[in-house]
Amino acid sequence: MFEEGTRLGMKSAKVKRTFAENYRVTTVEIDHAMEEANPGQFIMVWMPGIGEKPMSIGNRYPLTISVANVGKVSEAIGKLKAGEMISFRGPLGKPFAVEKSFRRILVIGGGYGVVPMYFLAKSARENGLEIVSVIGGKTGKDIIYEKQLFAVCREVYVTTDDGTRGKKGTVMSEAETLISSKGFDCVYCCGPERMMQAIALFCEMHSIPCQVSVERYMKCGVGVCGSCDIGGKTCCKDGPVFSGEDALKLADFGKAHHDASGKRTV
Repeated sequence: MFEEGTRLGMKSAKVKRTFAENYRVTTVEIDHAMEEANPGQFIMVWMPGIGEKPMSIGNRYPLTISVANVGKVSEAIGKLKAGEMISFRGPLGKPFAVEKSFRRILVIGGGYGVVPMYFLAKSARENGLEIVSVIGGKTGKDIIYEKQLFAVCREVYVTTDDGTRGKKGTVMSEAETLISSKGFDCVYCCGPERMMQAIALFCEMHSIPCQVSVERYMKCGVGVCGSCDIGGKTCCKDGPVFSGEDALKLADFGKAHHDASGKRTV
């Protein structure tokens, strides 16, 4: 019964092409134009007999997702070949908001949180905004979407924990300097939750608007099952994008998650 419910509104299309971003992340381009999608939204990708998984949208056309091999569903998605069929539903969730008055924004992505930030930067560039980006990873091998961001951003800063690519340190080492010294109308970020919590707090301290994309374990994707609850809000429907101010009011933000069984983990 639940499985059938999750398949409502399902679309299917052929895989246009796939390519490796790095040793564990594969980008899948789907021969489908999701014109109604906005940066920050996601799709639920269904692999028959295996399960369903939320995936951030990286582009409208071709509809693009990037998947890290971290489980059975993502492994199956990553193994798809050009010409094979893929099923999905969406776009889902609340997207990033870019006000008409904005002229200059900072986008920050950690790990594969860079994917929706590229979509945002690309869309903002198409609307005449100036974009500066900061992306980070554990090592140089973990950095993705660097070339894509260079194509749409005025400046791109790279950080790695071990210093093998760009500046040694976390994205905060660059973000704090940029936020403090350069005028941005808004800061947007997606990545590890403690990173986003730190950025939201720093932006609050400097009175700069901030938006974060919060990831939680999702089952239905439409706000029914409650598995992605965070302080009475559902990430799939009330989010995944929250203002930094609202995110900081959520008790578990940056502190705890719930696993597939609903158990709270820190």
